[in-house]
Amino acid sequence: MKTTLEKHLLSKPSVKKDFQEDWEAHRYLIGGKMFAMHVQDNKGAEILTLKLNPEQGQEVRERYEGKVVPGYYMNKSHWNSIYLAEKLPDESIKKMIDESYRLVVSGLSKKVQFEIAQS
Repeated sequence: MKTTLEKHLLSKPSVKKDFQEDWEAHRYLIGGKMFAMHVQDNKGAEILTLKLNPEQGQEVRERYEGKVVPGYYMNKSHWNSIYLAEKLPDESIKKMIDESYRLVVSGLSKKVQFEIAQS
């Protein structure tokens, strides 16, 4: 994965990165919940999977047809996988990262959201 995207993922408040051996995937977590996953698909292509609301996800898949697809091994309406070799603009990917982070944080308890806001 590009260094700039990795830095953007890790720049978010309270983000933790781990490696899920069963999936051979790097996960980016906030409050114990995943908001991004970096993995290779079954053909070895590098992908970044992010959460988006269903309407936004559908719009992104249509705009970047074949480059952004329904989430690889994830809920197909809420998760989207970006093929990183397909040269999407970094700014577009960063906006999707921001939205994924925001969506996952909004689903956390108010207490955890407060703690994240204070960090």
